Amino acid sequence: MSKIVSAATIDAIIEELDTLSDEQYETRVDKFAEDQPVLIAYLFNEDNFHLLTEEEKGFLQYLSLIAYEAVERTLGKRERVSEDEIGEAEEKNYEILENSTAKKFRDRLDTFFEGYKQEELLAFAEEAVMEDEEDPESVVTKEGREPIFITMKTLIDVLTAE
Repeated sequence: MSKIVSAATIDAIIEELDTLSDEQYETRVDKFAEDQPVLIAYLFNEDNFHLLTEEEKGFLQYLSLIAYEAVERTLGKRERVSEDEIGEAEEKNYEILENSTAKKFRDRLDTFFEGYKQEELLAFAEEAVMEDEEDPESVVTKEGREPIFITMKTLIDVLTAE
């Protein structure tokens, strides 16, 4: 049984990141890029995320850094993930979403939680995209929700794969 990333770990990383200077933050992103170059290339690929606003792209990269650090802190240093692993996980996740019959986006995400080990990380991703859906000031647009959630789920899958 693998270790589970806790909500406390996720919260601690968010608090840490909030206290960093831009330079210190960049150092953390650079380490992420060094450890997982293919994953970073995927996250910064314009073709994958051309539908997202600049704010959403930045938010996705921030969420990814939190998830990456939480996984590494809990499970230790991870093997580098490959393009194939990312592609397979992403395809599987879009399939799950498309096969959901629920009308509301939040309800469509329920399927992802069934039997999923890294529930806290998944809940973190869900909360991030669902936050203040009624708030016009919200970073994540209605159009951005799906790709951001699927990307986060994919990232969690490949980083926690056994």
